[in-house]
Amino acid sequence: MTKKHLFISFFTLALIALFSCNSEKKIYYSDGGSSKVRESDDSISKFRLAFRKIGRVFHKDENKEKRFGLTLGRYNKIVKNGTLDEKYAAAIKYFEKEDYTKALTLFEELMSVYRGTARGEEVHYYYAYCNYNVEDYLVAGYQFRNYARIFPGGKHAEECAYMNAYCFYLNSPGYSLDQIDTKLAIKEFQSFVNRYPKSERIPKCNELIDELRAKLEKKSYENAMLYYNMNDYKAGITSFLNHNKDFPGNSHEEELNYLVVRSYYLLALNSIESKKQERFKAAVDSYAKFAEVFPQSRYLKDAEVYQKSALKSLEKYNKSTS
Repeated sequence: MTKKHLFISFFTLALIALFSCNSEKKIYYSDGGSSKVRESDDSISKFRLAFRKIGRVFHKDENKEKRFGLTLGRYNKIVKNGTLDEKYAAAIKYFEKEDYTKALTLFEELMSVYRGTARGEEVHYYYAYCNYNVEDYLVAGYQFRNYARIFPGGKHAEECAYMNAYCFYLNSPGYSLDQIDTKLAIKEFQSFVNRYPKSERIPKCNELIDELRAKLEKKSYENAMLYYNMNDYKAGITSFLNHNKDFPGNSHEEELNYLVVRSYYLLALNSIESKKQERFKAAVDSYAKFAEVFPQSRYLKDAEVYQKSALKSLEKYNKSTS
């Protein structure tokens, strides 16, 4: 229902109520006197007050719509018929007012017009930030990257190089999804650190790099454990070893080295006869490395059980060959 229909409905109901009120009531005055009046007389003032309020609301809305129409009209006029200077000034104004959609449209047109000129650098800078502020991080990152490439000595070059990496960071998804943007973000942050070693943004870059690496580490660990839990011990062993190689000193290093021992043993048990001896020996060797690196490990006793069992199996193979 439109505001106009709502007003008409309310007005009709008010009239019905007004003419149906014929009861009387006494009004007592401070001097002791009194008089009888119809309630309808008292209702008139109430309805008048209500209508005044409704009128003010509709008048206010009409003014707002007029202002919006004028603003939109000015914007369309600038887009269609404005000079380049007018469009540039309007784009800056909309950007400062955080109306990034309108600013984006104007800067997009100005990008091609001012390419290769002194003003083109500022247009490029604002255009990149317009895309950033409307959360189109893919395009924003591309434009920040282009600015740093086209204007390597520009006053925003360092900032844009950082923002390029930061856009990859913002596009980095949860650890369970594909991590291409995560790896690109790490690469771009490292590139920024190498290029601007004295930048005040270095601590933030290192913080974000650590966060992104933690995400990659979690994905790697979860994938390795998935193989292990599916009893794919061969793939699990490869994943455990790669995880510890890619993330030295990680929080799961001790656990995964133990699981290598256990996986080799279980893999040997479930292997064909010709593969068993080789894999039992791998279990024994991996135990020796584990015990050397983690002599106080809480997994050491369990690992020793697999080592002893593997040695017994190897003794049988040695007797059969002798």
